[in-house]
Amino acid sequence: YIMAGVSQRTVFTMRNEVKEKLDHLPLKYFDGRTHGDLLSRVTNDMDIIANTLQQSLSQLITSVVTLVGILIMMLSISTIMTLIALVTLPLSALLTVRIARKSQFYFSKQQKTLGQVNGHVEEMLTGHKIVKAFGHEKKSISKFNELNEELFDAGWKAQFLSGVIMPALSLISNIGYVLVCIAGGLLVVRRAIELGDIQAFIQYMRQFTHPIIQTANIANIIQSTIAGAERIFEILDEDEQLPDDKDAKILARKNAKGEVSFENVSFRYKEDVPLIDNMNIHVKPGQMVAIVGPTGAGNTTLVNLMLRFYELSGGRITIDGIDIAKMPRETLRGLFGMVLQDTWLYKGTIMENIGYSLDNPEPEKIIKAARAAHADHFIRSLPEGYNTILNEEASNISQGQRQLLTIARAILADPPIMILDEATSNVDTRTELLIQKGMGELMKGRTSFVAAHRLSTIKNADLILVMKDGRVIEQGAHDELISKKSFYKELYYSQFGI
Repeated sequence: YIMAGVSQRTVFTMRNEVKEKLDHLPLKYFDGRTHGDLLSRVTNDMDIIANTLQQSLSQLITSVVTLVGILIMMLSISTIMTLIALVTLPLSALLTVRIARKSQFYFSKQQKTLGQVNGHVEEMLTGHKIVKAFGHEKKSISKFNELNEELFDAGWKAQFLSGVIMPALSLISNIGYVLVCIAGGLLVVRRAIELGDIQAFIQYMRQFTHPIIQTANIANIIQSTIAGAERIFEILDEDEQLPDDKDAKILARKNAKGEVSFENVSFRYKEDVPLIDNMNIHVKPGQMVAIVGPTGAGNTTLVNLMLRFYELSGGRITIDGIDIAKMPRETLRGLFGMVLQDTWLYKGTIMENIGYSLDNPEPEKIIKAARAAHADHFIRSLPEGYNTILNEEASNISQGQRQLLTIARAILADPPIMILDEATSNVDTRTELLIQKGMGELMKGRTSFVAAHRLSTIKNADLILVMKDGRVIEQGAHDELISKKSFYKELYYSQFGI
């Protein structure tokens, strides 16, 4: 009864700690790891710990209590014979430690490889259409077989080595049993002990070795648990994102004007590779700012820095004169609405997905936001309308429709600052025009940042920031940049074949 409660509380606490830790880890931690490996740690490794605590640990405690009780009984019969029986214990301990140390390496490798297998499977299932489209099924299978072979090799060696412990201890315990029988026979001949005591002692001797062998039998489970626990503790030991400032300044959404300034901002993903260096930008409230440039120029990085997904290497970013590093992250991100190129919708109704940006929004407001995003018509054409349930990947609606729902979600949030990252890249030309009209209404009176590769969509921007190699090399309105020899002019003309 006690162990059931202890094991469940321990696993419950560990799961909570891991989830809380994942919520506080910086974005770069997730960028460097596959989702499958993280899922393997949180599920497979945690399950191993739970099973061990529920079953093996209670057996271990029972074995220890049994050993202590039997040892007392053996000492009460004969101290000499007890010492003879205990001679084999150091040998058993030494053998167990030597084998366990070697097998532990393979158990760690097994859990690590299992994470890699899960990571590969997750990647292939997520992108199975692309794999099939490019005919890479054989390559995918070959990679899986390679990882599976590694997992088999590590698992086989781990199980074999840990399995050797039990028969090895049985052999040593039988040697001790024989020594006790010989010593007991000699003591009986000399009439130093009664025959009945010898028989009782031999029975205790058998019972004494049983829990030791039983403990050895669960050694492989315990070693596998240690390997899983190491992977869990790797997550728990990771450096968290910088905590919010103790004297954090709150900027209420309703009071925010949306004035954004980059002051001597520097940033690098890797310490030896600078990406943004000494950047200075000033955006007035209500301005539409377009961020353009070739792939890898740092367009999306600006968005990540404004939302504090990454911390600056130098300089500061302010909103309405307040350094964002001095704001609580929750307050800061509440000032922004986001529509990204990669749509994220979860399993639930369309009504729930649009309403995700607010706590318990009224249905009328959700419908109003859908109309503003020009999503209302297609939603009502679905059999269940706003109560249509989207599946896990929202593949029961088109990519363009998914984008419209994320736009409606951003409109519902009604933030003072809007971020649009290729928001119209996955819709047809007619829908794009409708969205642009809706966005035009949405962006009135609020600051907006638009990262776009289709330059036709940002001609009306108040300020265009042209980025190259992490620097703003040009800035100004469309007509101003086109009128002079500029990098933006080259980009713009190249898109239209001029």
